[in-house]
Amino acid sequence: MIQISQVKLPVSHTREQLLHKIEKLLHINSKEISDLKVLKKSIDARDKNDLCFVYTVSVSLDSQKTENHVLIRSKKNRNISAFHPPVYTFPESGQRELSAPPIIIGSGPAGLFCAWELAMHGYRPVLLERGACASERKHKVETFWKTGELDPDCNVQFGEGGAGTFSDGKLNTGVKDRFGRNHEVLRIFVQAGAPENILYDNKPHLGTDLLVQIVENIRNQIIVHGGEVHFRANVTELITRTDGITGEEMITGVRTAKGQEYFSDNVVLAIGHSARDTFEMLAGRNLRMEPKAFAAGVRVEHLQAMINRDQYGPDAPAMLGAAPYKLTGRAKNGRGVYSFCMCPGGYVVNASSEEGMLAVNGMSYHARDSRNANSAIVVSVTPEDFKPFHQEGKPDVLNGMFFQRKLESLAFRAGEGKIPIQRFEDFQKNRTGGIGSIAPCTKGEYRTANVRSILPDYIAESLEQGLLDFDRKIPGFAGRDTLLSGIESRTSSPVRIVRDDTLQSTIRGLYPCGEGAGYAGGITSAAMDGLKVAERIASIYKAF
Repeated sequence: MIQISQVKLPVSHTREQLLHKIEKLLHINSKEISDLKVLKKSIDARDKNDLCFVYTVSVSLDSQKTENHVLIRSKKNRNISAFHPPVYTFPESGQRELSAPPIIIGSGPAGLFCAWELAMHGYRPVLLERGACASERKHKVETFWKTGELDPDCNVQFGEGGAGTFSDGKLNTGVKDRFGRNHEVLRIFVQAGAPENILYDNKPHLGTDLLVQIVENIRNQIIVHGGEVHFRANVTELITRTDGITGEEMITGVRTAKGQEYFSDNVVLAIGHSARDTFEMLAGRNLRMEPKAFAAGVRVEHLQAMINRDQYGPDAPAMLGAAPYKLTGRAKNGRGVYSFCMCPGGYVVNASSEEGMLAVNGMSYHARDSRNANSAIVVSVTPEDFKPFHQEGKPDVLNGMFFQRKLESLAFRAGEGKIPIQRFEDFQKNRTGGIGSIAPCTKGEYRTANVRSILPDYIAESLEQGLLDFDRKIPGFAGRDTLLSGIESRTSSPVRIVRDDTLQSTIRGLYPCGEGAGYAGGITSAAMDGLKVAERIASIYKAF
């Protein structure tokens, strides 16, 4: 197989033009091509008068001899090379007998994909989710956005599919994929009903409207292959024993808020970044945890038409859709300022999960057809910043969580329970103002407020500098009517639950997994970590 990168074609090209380009690059006839796959597709918009799609493709020719000849002839072209794709391989089963099926806590991408892989290979996992199934959860979330009636166990953060279900459903990741896990995750999504273009798009996304059905399809396959899924099963206690020989603490099961007990020597902790009550429970156990840096800031909204003009030019064809952007910078105080979870054609959503507190996130539907673009603009914060928020009698490792809660309680008060929104001009002048030329696109009610008053000075100053800097890259980014919403506080977990080379915590048999445990940052990387933990369990134990 041959890989060709940097294949550039006008955005309006046909498949025949792609084939012709490959013919010219390889000096072959298209009839010699037995298989052609697009591995990656992105947009080159550096020249607005010459927008291009850039492809990386794999090509199989009609004989190995022909392929070898082409590779020898093309050895001076560094964009043409032999292609040996990483093939995902689940390990052979280990030899130890399972006393009971593995338990997986949480049905976000880490837990869901861990359960899927174990179910497919005969391990009959038991998946426990504190919230409801995706369809019921969708109803709960929409009710909250309309009425403000919050279900603390079933909301934008909790329920089948995890927090990523009510976001843009972005599937890109910077994690290196030497073992083929990334492609395996995308393949499972496609098998569950996702469009096939996610297999090659440079920035694949699904959208909340598609994700609801997709995660239900994955769950149904887990059940068909022998797994169990229990909703409204909030795990509030770990059941352990002390090993009589090693003296180590060993997991033996879990207990839920309703008093139900599930027993197993293998428990996967895929709880998500917002499981604060679980973090508190774990901090009281013999479990090594560390505080972790993350980022906090605001959501910004611009007219999507402005972003499209800047990114693609004024005459870009509509078929390119809503344009994304990615921005990074550094404030004068040395803190990183950057865009995060950018949602083209999206909505700012009330993503609260606790009474009396308010957090925002961004979301898009598959069509990305809202009039506004939104993105988190956030500032890096460290455990040193969390110290003033320490609560007496609580472990220091939870300081970051208390920092988040403080900002969220201030946001709730500023917006009187609604999303607080402020124009950038008013943010600069530290005042409450009105709405200008950009009407907010939100899920959940909003009101104008002084968003700046929610933030510590070092975050507010960094954000102001960051937006002004980004305005030089995207003119209009720091326009007077640019909207800022607060508070974006759930960028990642505030703790890391330490695991060793065997992926186990200091409680043996307990496997911290995914974003909540501090080992992922997004849907795809969390799902990949879920596969990694499933592989580890399977390499030790026999399937049923």
